[in-house]
Amino acid sequence: MNAYPLPTPHPTTAHPARVYNVWLGGKDHYQVDQEAAELAAEANPTIVPSVRANRAFLGRAVRHLATAGIRQFLDIGTGIPAADNTHEVAQRSAPESRVVYVDNDPIVLTHARALLVSGPGGQTDYVQADARDVDTILHEASRTLDLDEPVGLMLVAILQYIKDAEDPWDITRRLLDRLAPGSHLVLSHPAADVTAPEVAESMRIYNERAASHASATPRTQAEVERFFEGLEILEPGVVTLTRWRPEPSDVPDDTLPMWCAVARKA
Repeated sequence: MNAYPLPTPHPTTAHPARVYNVWLGGKDHYQVDQEAAELAAEANPTIVPSVRANRAFLGRAVRHLATAGIRQFLDIGTGIPAADNTHEVAQRSAPESRVVYVDNDPIVLTHARALLVSGPGGQTDYVQADARDVDTILHEASRTLDLDEPVGLMLVAILQYIKDAEDPWDITRRLLDRLAPGSHLVLSHPAADVTAPEVAESMRIYNERAASHASATPRTQAEVERFFEGLEILEPGVVTLTRWRPEPSDVPDDTLPMWCAVARKA
């Protein structure tokens, strides 16, 4: 039995996965999510470009890991499937890649079962669990992934939904502790120290409309760096989204209020 609250099928509060879907231009959300997304974006116009830049960062990071030999991925906080999901990016480079997705929204589960379909050489699975429930996540993921072999742990735009009092740094450490040496952490997180007033206002608007367990907390670069303690952070370090190994055609935009990095477990 899951120890953490899961969203109801007909919500009266906004949910991160569905709000994110609004910002990506999707259709899989409720009116309460639409309102929260629109009001937050009005307060902080960088949200939509940040969400898209975050998606691009995920793709670049997964391609890097697949090229480096990682064949297993644990993607926590999946969200409603969109273009270039983790398994699609990974399996283009390595068709045998295995991916486990984790989210706590039943709507995400419905879409995941229909759309997160592996290529013939690999495997995908889906776990419905809260990101705080480390034991359930790892137990269920081990049905598909060999945790004694390196894993790419994807914590992309998810840890802001875990309050300081719930110690997201410890949750991250507990996840990594169970993964093999050579595993990598891919992480992005809203910034509290880039265009801070706009970020704070948009977070306030979102939090007013979200369930208490899904409220969001932006963090500073120093706080984000704490997630990587004990790991080897890959170049260029903890940077804004468009600064992490951009493609030649990418245009840097340091106004986007999110930090990101990739690190290796020795």
